[in-house]
Parts: sequence; structure tokens; C-alpha cells
Amino acid sequence: MKPCIFIQANDRQYLGARVSRYSLYRNASRPDAFDVRILRAEEHDFLMRREGEKFLRDGYARVWRVDDLQSFTPLRFMPPEAMGYEGRALVIDPDVFSVRDVCELLERDMQGKAILCRGRSGSKGRRGHLASSVMLLDCAKLTHWRCEEQFDEMFAFRRDYMDWISLKLEPRETIGLFEEEWNDFDRLTDRTRLIHNTKRWTQPWKTGLPVDFTPSETTRTFPPLGWIRRARRRLFGEYALLGHYKPHPDPNQERFFFGLVRECVEKGEISEAELRDEMRANHLRHDALEVLERTPALSAPPAATPA
Repeated sequence: MKPCIFIQANDRQYLGARVSRYSLYRNASRPDAFDVRILRAEEHDFLMRREGEKFLRDGYARVWRVDDLQSFTPLRFMPPEAMGYEGRALVIDPDVFSVRDVCELLERDMQGKAILCRGRSGSKGRRGHLASSVMLLDCAKLTHWRCEEQFDEMFAFRRDYMDWISLKLEPRETIGLFEEEWNDFDRLTDRTRLIHNTKRWTQPWKTGLPVDFTPSETTRTFPPLGWIRRARRRLFGEYALLGHYKPHPDPNQERFFFGLVRECVEKGEISEAELRDEMRANHLRHDALEVLERTPALSAPPAATPA
């Protein structure tokens, strides 16, 4: 059975998922050695039917919104079931893009672990949170993963979203760590393998658009900030007063993303008409076509570069 890479997405991040899929094949030494599937939140009834209901997140009741920027995150736990609990799956978010050969990770010796991922830094790292945004999975070792059933437990307040998404509910001895370069948080260097534009405020394709995600409402370093954020949401609405997405502080990451988009358009993977549709839906920055015009071509894929 071929390994399969699963990209979780929703309508707001579907363009990113398509660019991510392209990058995985583009930079692979053996693109026929794996499959790629995009899992869209809107195509899963168990996510849709909970619209407007309250669930448990970091100890507080929150309202589930399918149109939230990150409504796809529960689908990170679907791949083992989708694979029939066999073989390997690589889980990535739609804002993760391949810079180098992903086959290196797909073929990694997992040393008997069920999950390989990276740790978190800062306060989340100190609390034992792990990053589930990129995970290499041995599906046969994850037969207890039942995505729909466990998603429903959040609405019965028996499962906390943050504990689930941070892998705190998994036996720690079943989890191994890979190098941070396989989930490089907003850092693009010569060592980066998979770059993750994880800071939602500065995702390069969102610059200038109205913010359409709900910030975290718990902060242990300054609790009053969490109180203010909860009050804002309750008084004014989910996304009111949040402003607009900002430019990414690293221009190289913007050039990399739009360099991939440029290739997608040139090769017919994505049409200009589709880009215009995404702009009208406020899923893509409104100056995207102008950005494409000034974006230089990317260098040849690393896997294709002569030794």
C-alpha cells in the first residue's frame, strides 16, 4: 500500500491545500511513490451538523463554526480510519508547503512509534503540547482513532479540543519527535523541508483581507487578555473588531508561496478564473494577480537538481 498524504482543508483554505498538493509532487524525488488526498470540512456531514453548537475548548464553551478558518483541524484524526488502519499516512494542514523531498519523511524509520511530530515552543511546549499539524502516522497502531465519534465527545463536554489537537490524550511513549524542519513554523532556511505558515495573522495569501478566525481566548501569561477577547466575541460577534491580515514579515516566504501559485497557473493546475473566484470570496488577497506578475520564477526542484 502506498503511503498517503492527507491535507485537511475547508473552503477558506482550499486554495492553500491545492498549492500544498502541487508542492509535494513538485519537490518529490519519486512523486509516484505516494498519493495525496484533500479532506474538506464541508464534505463531512458530522462537522456540518454541529454548526452553532457549543463545544469544549481549553476549558471554555465555544461555538462551532464550519466557516471558521481552521474548522478542518478535527480531520487530522481521520486518516487512519480512511486508510483502513493500514500503512502510513502523513497529515498536513493546508498552510504547509513542501520545500524539499517529502519521500525522506514518508520512508523514515519510526522506531515502533505510532506518531512522529514536532514539539511546541513557549507556554504550550511547557504544558506538554505537541504539534498535530504535521504528523507521520503508523495507521495500524492507531485503531483507537475514531474521528467522528471523538469529535462528538467535544459537544458532550467529555473531550477538550485543545487536549485532543495537542496530542495530550495519546500515550506519550507512542509518540516520537522529528526535526523541526519537517514542520518549520514561519521559518524558511536551507534546512527547511516543510514550511508551515502557522501564524494566521500573516499568511501570505491573506494580506489585507478581513480577519476570519477567532483568536485564542486563553492566555496564561496575561489572563485579562483572554477575558477581553471573550467579551469582544460575545458583544460584537465572531470576527468583529479583529482588523485585517498583515503582510508576512519574511518577503521570501511570500515569494515562495506565490512562486508555487505561478507554476500552478502556468501548468494549468489552477486557472486565473479560479483565482478571481477566490478573491471575490475573500479567500485570496485582492492584489494576488499583481503579486504574481512581480514574483520571480522558483529555482528548479531540489530533487531534480544535478548533484
